[in-house]
Amino acid sequence: MLDTQQKTKTYQTYIDGKWVDAASGKTFETLDPYTGETWALIPECDDTDVNRAVEAAYRAFETGSWPNMTPTMRGKKLRLIGDLIAKHSEHLAGIEVRDNGKLISEMVAQTRYMPEWFYYYGGLADKIQGAVVSVDRLEHFNYILREPVGVCAFITPWNSPLMLTSWKLAPALAAGCTVVIKPSEYTSASLLEFMRLVIAEADIPPGVVNVVTGFGAVAGEPLVKHPKVAKIAFTGGTATGARVNALAAQTFKKVSLELGGKSPNVVFDDCILEDAVSGAVAGIFAATGQTCIAGSRLLLQETIHDVFVEKLVAMAKQVRLGDPSKPETQWARSRHLHSMRKFSPISISRKPRAVRVCWAAAQPRRKRAVVAILLSPPSSPASTTRCASLRKKCSGLFSRSSSSRTRRTRSGSRTR
Repeated sequence: MLDTQQKTKTYQTYIDGKWVDAASGKTFETLDPYTGETWALIPECDDTDVNRAVEAAYRAFETGSWPNMTPTMRGKKLRLIGDLIAKHSEHLAGIEVRDNGKLISEMVAQTRYMPEWFYYYGGLADKIQGAVVSVDRLEHFNYILREPVGVCAFITPWNSPLMLTSWKLAPALAAGCTVVIKPSEYTSASLLEFMRLVIAEADIPPGVVNVVTGFGAVAGEPLVKHPKVAKIAFTGGTATGARVNALAAQTFKKVSLELGGKSPNVVFDDCILEDAVSGAVAGIFAATGQTCIAGSRLLLQETIHDVFVEKLVAMAKQVRLGDPSKPETQWARSRHLHSMRKFSPISISRKPRAVRVCWAAAQPRRKRAVVAILLSPPSSPASTTRCASLRKKCSGLFSRSSSSRTRRTRSGSRTR
């Protein structure tokens, strides 16, 4: 269980192998989703810090020990990173829980498995091969040589920060690239702990891995636009992804996008009903619903609709809510504070083609949560009566959450 009584921790960011404050001296608060309280202060970086980080990464790519390492030596560094992650996996999982509210059981499983990415790419590092290609001219020698692209910028989301960073970081280091990582402003602490316990301890050369923390407009956008960044990997929402792609296209940067979406469960009447219900519940409650593959829509064949919904609601009511740091908890409060504005207050739709089955609204330290399950349109007077009855039962269950509080900066007047 996490120590939630400790004093507010102040972090620095990691640039060119050194722990530094933001150039502006500003910090912003990060909140514990379960308590709703500030537990850490994060540097609020801007374009000055971004430029410093990219320049450090560019120098490390062009000069020094990193470009002179053989692929086999890089592979050994990656395996060391994997070993250090394994050593500190429980601590890193605890920071993830404190920062994004996901369950300790899930985060421990993630951090314990993260070393496998570094072991895999550590083995692949000295097996990156080119080719000799035959041509019809004797005086020509045609070959393919694979080389690192240069400085890579990684922008990671709030739901699984370390795992999604690992997916990007391991292959980049195996190839010989250098990196600047901009984590979500909602969940920056775990990456800073990762830098302290793993990257710094692995003696990765200065400038090879850098971190700029802060907000998208003042840190993320300058990173995407920086002329010395050659490759961008972004995980997040589709609107931001489109913006990243458009900015990167101006200087022909390579781009990888992993974007969100809506994932429907489609259930027909030839299913094994109990298994389908269990799958639907697991698909939306897993990871506290904080995953891009959450089964956030449920499309049912009409012949099984009523019995399926009855079983679904019964199973949902059995989900154990509470402190995400306790192993017995099955669902906790969402990290993304803005999401609470979508959940609270919530009411039964009055439109004739939508019926919602509701369960209480989530607030800090209270064992209440919200479940909104979209059902098929009411097709009879009985269905309409049922809709009105549900609306009446659900009224009064919802109150405004304290999650709408502003994010305060420690210096300066700007809020978010």
